[in-house]
Amino acid sequence: MSSNYTDIGADTPEGYAISRTSRELARKTIGDAGPLDRIRQRCSIAVGDFAMADLMRFQGDPVRAGLNALQEGAPIYTDIRMVQTGIQKKGHKSQVSCILDTLSSPDTGGKTRTSAALMSLGEHLSGSIVVIGNAPSALLVLCDLIQKGIKPALVIGTPVGFVNAAESKELLRTLDIPSISNEGTRGGTPVAVAAMNEIITMFVEVSGTVG
Repeated sequence: MSSNYTDIGADTPEGYAISRTSRELARKTIGDAGPLDRIRQRCSIAVGDFAMADLMRFQGDPVRAGLNALQEGAPIYTDIRMVQTGIQKKGHKSQVSCILDTLSSPDTGGKTRTSAALMSLGEHLSGSIVVIGNAPSALLVLCDLIQKGIKPALVIGTPVGFVNAAESKELLRTLDIPSISNEGTRGGTPVAVAAMNEIITMFVEVSGTVG
């Protein structure tokens, strides 16, 4: 990884300066021992609270899994369009899609739309990166699919809320799959996007490609 600061999302001098200053503060507060600290830094910056760093959890070498998946051009699936919009499209060839756009029917059988979409994708999720920042119900369904043999390359699961958010992330951490999650009811779209974008930034540093 490059020792120089990189932010492919900052496209103006002012934006880059703000980003760099935020990162310097995060490094001093959180530490800068390696890739996992970089993700902790970025997720803390995303929510404006350095306490987020201590809540982040990593299973199964998720950075390496994410870099390998990006190298292969693996699809990136998100639970909601806000997460899809936030993920960087520069620096990699992976298509970023919202699973809601894969639903072919308005009839979800009583399930949430994100849950129904994940179930319909099924085997298409194997080898992909799945980023869930909002919907605990979708993460629970994804965990069930993984238990039944579906194998995403990486799952970033940081849904927020008081109903099943903490529980769905706890379940994710019991599975034999590379994952990034956080403890408790906090989380949300900013955390999920920050984790994914930091892996994309690392990929750009390794590959030397931005456009």
